[in-house]
Amino acid sequence: MTEAAIERETLTWDGFGDATRDLARRIIDSGFVPEVVVAIARGGLLPAGAIAYGLGVKNCGAINMEFYTGIGTVLDAPEVLPPELDMEYLNGRRVLLVDDVADSGRTLALAVQLLKEKGADVRSVTIYTKPSTIIQPDFAWKDTDLWINFPWSFKGTVVEEDQGLPASA
Repeated sequence: MTEAAIERETLTWDGFGDATRDLARRIIDSGFVPEVVVAIARGGLLPAGAIAYGLGVKNCGAINMEFYTGIGTVLDAPEVLPPELDMEYLNGRRVLLVDDVADSGRTLALAVQLLKEKGADVRSVTIYTKPSTIIQPDFAWKDTDLWINFPWSFKGTVVEEDQGLPASA
């Protein structure tokens, strides 16, 4: 079966808007009022911004992490990359941690652990969860076992496109 023939979950831009708005509503309804929204970069950047807008939270940051190096290809363990988030600032604050998907869950679990170790009151949210995740986010929009085409990444980079290379996601 060719890569193009593999069944995928496709999130459209309209679907992204619906998902992030729904997640913001669920967070509000839960009674959790975050002081800071932290994205797991890169996949969590756009969802974090949209959810922060939905919640009315202006204080945002990002923790830069790498785990996936391509479709289905991962490092041995997630790694924190520079620049570093000001973790000391998060001590004692209510933090909403946002990522696009909890696939293996290893990146999300590491980020939650790092924030809790710095004294943050953390809740996590993802657009998608997969059955393979080792951690369930506090809030998730949808479960899937398919590879996900996100509207911001499924075409790959412009560099890949210009060089005629397949998208690495």
